[in-house]
Amino acid sequence: MIRTDLHIHTNFSDGNDSPRAMVLAALDRGLETIGFADHSYTEFDVSYCMRAERIEEYVSTVAALREEFRGSIEILCGVEQDLDSTFGTEPFEYAVGSVHYLALGDEHVAVDWKPEILLDAAERYFGGDFYALIECYYSRVASLPEAQEFDIIGHFDLIGKFNEGGRLFDPDHPRCRAAWQAAADRLLRTGKPFEINTGAIARGYRSEPYPSREMIDYIRARGGRLLLSSDSHSTDTLAFEFDKWEHLLF
Repeated sequence: MIRTDLHIHTNFSDGNDSPRAMVLAALDRGLETIGFADHSYTEFDVSYCMRAERIEEYVSTVAALREEFRGSIEILCGVEQDLDSTFGTEPFEYAVGSVHYLALGDEHVAVDWKPEILLDAAERYFGGDFYALIECYYSRVASLPEAQEFDIIGHFDLIGKFNEGGRLFDPDHPRCRAAWQAAADRLLRTGKPFEINTGAIARGYRSEPYPSREMIDYIRARGGRLLLSSDSHSTDTLAFEFDKWEHLLF
């Protein structure tokens, strides 16, 4: 079993539980290494992220837990660094790079909040052309290396969170495939690993992880590296279904 989980959220951002509770749950599950990756500060939307004034407390809290549990579990202090974050990664040991928004007009449209938000954005900004919205999303994903420092590529196809069974779009559509392949090619040049993220399964939105199997095959065939992460927001979803999906790593 994979005993490392480097994408964990706490109540410093939009997680349900404290860092201490997550450490204790990780010990119960036999994990050897965990990494906290609470959401980076985004000034245009503070509903889900770490407040800038709490970042120092977050870092010191994780440092104290590392000392307390030294010898029992390795604890790392990371951040999920959004493309649009206005706070740097300097205080953290590593960063999960991710894209949660489309920058459209004067607003930031969340791609992972509700499917209705995406449908509305497609109508208002792209004349109902959902594939144009997808192209916009993947162009932003491709821009991560120029915008942010990161060590892990987070939920590469987050745009598909609500697309179980092709609910919103056809993942085999040529424009969709061309968009994600172009983004993958750009990110592959960084040499950074892509996470296989089980978070949307735990929350009941998907039956398989991000990225899709086709994407995983594409990434692996081009020498890309992969790792498993849970994107856990609560103690009961740490290392979620790692035993079921670890075969995708190889």
